[in-house]
Amino acid sequence: MDTIILSDWLAARLDRAASEPLYRQTLRLMQQAILTGQLPPGTKLPSSRTLAEDLGIARNTVLHVYDQLTAEGYVISTTGSGTYVADTQPDSAAVNARRKPAVAAVGATAGAAVGTQTKPPKRDLNDLSNRGRRLIGQAGVSAKQWGAFMPGVPDVAEFPARTWSRLQARLWKEANPDLLTYAPGGGYRPLRRALSDYLRVARSVNCTPDQIIITTGIHQSIDLAVRLLTDVGDRAWVEEPCYWGARSVLQSSGITLVPVPVDDEGLNPREEDLREPPRLALVTPSHQYPLGMVMSLARRRTLLEYARQHNVWIIEDDYDSEFRYGSRPLASLQGLDEAGQVIYVGSLGKMLFPGLRMGYMIAPEHLVDTFRMGVAELYREGQLMQQAVMTDFIMDGHLTSHVRRMRALYGERRQILIDAITARFGSELPVMGDEAGLHLVLGLPDHADDRAVTAAAFDAGVIVRPLATYYSSDPPARRGLLLGYACVPNEKIGPAFDTLARVIEQTALKTPTRAA
Repeated sequence: MDTIILSDWLAARLDRAASEPLYRQTLRLMQQAILTGQLPPGTKLPSSRTLAEDLGIARNTVLHVYDQLTAEGYVISTTGSGTYVADTQPDSAAVNARRKPAVAAVGATAGAAVGTQTKPPKRDLNDLSNRGRRLIGQAGVSAKQWGAFMPGVPDVAEFPARTWSRLQARLWKEANPDLLTYAPGGGYRPLRRALSDYLRVARSVNCTPDQIIITTGIHQSIDLAVRLLTDVGDRAWVEEPCYWGARSVLQSSGITLVPVPVDDEGLNPREEDLREPPRLALVTPSHQYPLGMVMSLARRRTLLEYARQHNVWIIEDDYDSEFRYGSRPLASLQGLDEAGQVIYVGSLGKMLFPGLRMGYMIAPEHLVDTFRMGVAELYREGQLMQQAVMTDFIMDGHLTSHVRRMRALYGERRQILIDAITARFGSELPVMGDEAGLHLVLGLPDHADDRAVTAAAFDAGVIVRPLATYYSSDPPARRGLLLGYACVPNEKIGPAFDTLARVIEQTALKTPTRAA
C-alpha cells in the first residue's frame, strides 16, 4: 500500500500565509485525519521534536497540538513509549480486529480523503415527533420581523433609548450582587409592586404585588399555566380565529384544542361546546386577536360564571390593550373575577421593544406559591438587572409618558393607512379590528387566496400575514390580510400600501374562472 509520511501530508496542506495560526491549522488537519480513518487507531505519532523539524515550525506549536489532541481524546500519550492515535470509532466498529501499531503514515486507501467524509443522511419532518411535526408544519413565525406591514411590532426606533441607557448605567455602576443572580420569588419585588400599581390604574386589574410573576413574555406565561394546570389530552377552548403562537404553545403541550367561534361580542360558545366543559379557555377579551372585537360585558359575566361552576381556568391574554384609539382602554376580565379562575397575562415588549423579552402573569392568590415555584423550577429565571431598570423606568413616569406618546403616533399611522385603503378600494374591501392594537385586518373576497397574496407581497418587499392561518378550519371563515402599521414611518405607509394594492389587484380581485 502506497503511503505518505505524515509530515509531508501536513506540509502540503498548511497555509503559512493564512490568517489562521499554524497551531489551529495543524490541530484541525490532524483531527480530521483521525476522524476519517486517515490515521487509524494505534498509529504512533512522530515525536514532537521530529514533526516540528520536518514541518519547520516551533516545537512548542507541536507540543500544544499534541496536548490538545490528548485532552480531547484523539490520542493517548504513554510515558516512555510515545503518542498513539486513540480508538475513536463508534461502538459498532469495536468488533473489528485489533490493529497492530502502524508507522505515522497516511494510507492512500485507509479511508476517504480529509474533507470528503460521508455526508450525514438528509433530515426531514419524519425525524420529528407527531407534535413536533405539527408545530413546525403550522409555524407562523416570519423570516422578517420589521418593516411594512409587519403586524404586532411596535416602533422600536421611537423607544427612549437614552433614558433607558442612563437608568441602566446607574444600576450597573452600583453592581448590586443581588441583581446578578437567579430571580426567585416570581421576579424583582419592586417591579412587581410597580406593575401592580400601574395595572390597577391602567387596566382595572385586581391584584397584589405578590400575585405578579415576571416571565419572558406571553408565550412563557401561557406555557407555565398549561404545565401546572393541565394534563396531556385535556381540552382547551381557543378563539376561532386565534393567535397562532398561543395555539402552538397549547398544542406542543399535548392539549386538545376546541376552536370556539367569535362574533361581534367576542367568544360565542355553541351548545356542543357548553356540554363538555374544557380544562381551560384562552381568550383575548379586550381586543380579540386577530379580528379586534371586544367581548361584551354580558359575555364576560357569562364566561366567568360558567368557569366558576365547572372549574374552568381562564387565561386572559391582554397583549396590546394600552393602544386604543378614540376611547379609553377597557377594563380587564380579571378585574371582574371573584372566584379566582382568571390568570391574567401581558407583555411589556409590545409597549417598549420586543427584544426586551419581559412579560408578567397574575396568578390567583391560592396559586401564587405554586406558580412561583414552577417558574423557578422550569426556567431558572434571571434578568434581575433588566427588571430593576424597568422598575425605575415605571416609577420615574417614563412608561406612562411613552405609552401616551406612542398611542398618539400609532393613531396617526392607523388613520394614514385607513385613508390609503379607502382611496384605493373605497368600500370594496372592509377594514376590521382597527379600533385598537398595532394592526388592522383588510378583508378580501371569499374566492381570494390570502396565503398567495402574502407570498406575492413578500416578493414585492411588503410583509403581511394571511388571516387564513389564524383559523384551525380549512377553508377558513374569512379571507384577509393583517397589516401592522405601528412600525412603519408615516411617510412610508402610502408607498408601501401602493405596492401591496397592486399585488392585491393582480392576485385577489380577479373574478374566479367558472367551470363550463
